[in-house]
Amino acid sequence: MNTTSFFGEMLQTITERGRRFLSLGPREEGADPLGHMEGLCETLLSSRGEASGMALAKDILDRWQRLDADGQHDFMRLLLSSFGPKTQRLDKAIDAYRADQSPKALLELHISTEPRRQELIRRLNLAPNGIATLVRMREILLELKVEDPDLEAVDADFAHLFGSWFNRGFLVLRPISWSTPADILEKIIRYEAVHHIGGWNELRLRLAPEDRRCFAFFHPQLIDDPLIFVEVALTRDVPSNIGDLLKEDRPTIAAADATTAVFYSISNCQEGLRGISFGNFLIKQVVEDLRRELPKLETFVTLSPVPGFAEWLSRERRAEASDVLSATDRTRLAGLDTPGWADRPEIVAEIQPAMSAAAAWYFLKSRNRNGKVLDPVARFHLGNGARLERINFLGDRSDRAMRQAHGLMVNYLYKLDDIEINHEAFAGRGEVVTTQPVRRLVPVRRASRSLVPVEGTPLQSLPRDKATINRGKEFSA
Repeated sequence: MNTTSFFGEMLQTITERGRRFLSLGPREEGADPLGHMEGLCETLLSSRGEASGMALAKDILDRWQRLDADGQHDFMRLLLSSFGPKTQRLDKAIDAYRADQSPKALLELHISTEPRRQELIRRLNLAPNGIATLVRMREILLELKVEDPDLEAVDADFAHLFGSWFNRGFLVLRPISWSTPADILEKIIRYEAVHHIGGWNELRLRLAPEDRRCFAFFHPQLIDDPLIFVEVALTRDVPSNIGDLLKEDRPTIAAADATTAVFYSISNCQEGLRGISFGNFLIKQVVEDLRRELPKLETFVTLSPVPGFAEWLSRERRAEASDVLSATDRTRLAGLDTPGWADRPEIVAEIQPAMSAAAAWYFLKSRNRNGKVLDPVARFHLGNGARLERINFLGDRSDRAMRQAHGLMVNYLYKLDDIEINHEAFAGRGEVVTTQPVRRLVPVRRASRSLVPVEGTPLQSLPRDKATINRGKEFSA
């Protein structure tokens, strides 16, 4: 018998017994469903029994799922207003700590600052399939807080708990192959977020050949629903074009002959887990597994999209003055406004040098208001210790890539001996570790517009001393 199925059925039985004991029914809320749910939540927080707690948790989650959009928003507001810290206890703890900063007083202060909704969310997780419902609940919460920023406090509690529940120690890495159960393969097709999978035949081309691999992280409570997965191509060199990797008639190679592992698609599957980081663990674990399986692998590299590049470049082209684009660059880039420009060799020849230079600036110089690299994919890989290896002009000719990045793709190299030092350079000093060919693409700085970084414009900096300049060179390839 399947252990997971047996355990789930056992929990369901316990829950139903608890439900009968409490005489819970779906029609008890009367004219005030939210008020009734508040009462159930208070009861759950005061509950001592395991069976009754599971039954209450299931009942609350069932009722929440039956609420309409306005009702679900009201429930989140209820968590914000009625299930925060107990203010009287908190006031006393603050006064006690001011009077005596002892470990005991500090512990009481720590306990009293925790919002009651954190314990409520923990107890809701007692319900069968509770964690799946809570992930869905946060997915909706993320949408709601766009229009209702006050809900950020509620989201912080969900994120805090999810960070513990989806800790790397609980996750299971599983290979995905053409023989994986069909219900999981269907989810791989649905969740693919980088390079669309058109159906079963396209999925087979990514999983069945000997020179293809796919790995996914699973959680014990979501055993048939992947959290994140990565698709890998085994090659003899570093690719610059996604079309060559995915085309149906490409030549395959024996896995044992491969020297390079290419991570060409990483997809997060659960929107409700946005911001809960486990992608870095995924790559490192996959690298370890592949090295054990295929000792000849020497190079681990990505072929990555640049989803915000076209929007940034458009802003620079529209700007009255630009640090990155010269008048000649603007003239050359005007070809981007010509429909089908990528199929016109004469326009491509004009655009390529200007776009490559702008792309180098985008990665190495441009920063957002918080002083961070603009591109989210770059932040992920550079933060994991990768090196910006190469900029690939027209690396992806798909409609989405042309719309988001004018076809631009990049390679990030994971050189295992350098991962830690690269990570420190990026996380500690904001330095983008790259190669000399990429650095040489950066245009000479023109007249600065401002000393304050603005979204989409370069981060200005004061002149650096010789030691700082030399330190920057130390981390270049």
